[in-house]
Order: sequence, then structure tokens, then C-alpha cells
Amino acid sequence: MTLTLNIKGDFTPQEVTEVIRAALDQDERAAKYRIEKYSIICKGFEVKYGMGSDLFIEKFEAGKLGDDSEFFDWYAAKKGLDMWDKRLKIISAIDF
Repeated sequence: MTLTLNIKGDFTPQEVTEVIRAALDQDERAAKYRIEKYSIICKGFEVKYGMGSDLFIEKFEAGKLGDDSEFFDWYAAKKGLDMWDKRLKIISAIDF
């Protein structure tokens, strides 16, 4: 995929590239941090309830687990983990 940028202002391509690269680096660090935190939360629930997070999501979304408030926390952590994991993969695939 090719991406075209329309930059308003008098900036060199090198300046723009450096700013974009720095922003991506910062977002990559944030993604790794969040992945680590969400993974720890999910692992705790996996141990407590004796099932993997993917199986939990299937059962929870099918309405097979009930409405325990911890399940909503686990659901949010797993969805956050998946979102940040995908974001990190996208960032890692960008090549300047």
C-alpha cells in the first residue's frame, strides 16, 4: 500500500519523516506497555477461571457465563489486548 500525505506548511520531507517516525515510535512503546498490562490481567483471570481468554470471549459473547462483574473486566482487558496487539502489528509493518 502506498500512502500519500498532503502537508500544509514549509517543511522538508526529512522533517516530516522524523516527526512521523517519532510519533510511531512513541505509539509502539505505548502499545507494548499496554499489551504487557492487559496480558497480565488476562493471565490472572485465566488462572482463576481455568480457561484461556479466547475461549472465555466465545462463551461470554454467547451468554454462557453469566453477569459476574469480573467477566466484564476480563472482557475489557482481552478486547484491549487484541486492539493494542493489532495496532502494534500495523505499526511494525510500516516501513519508511
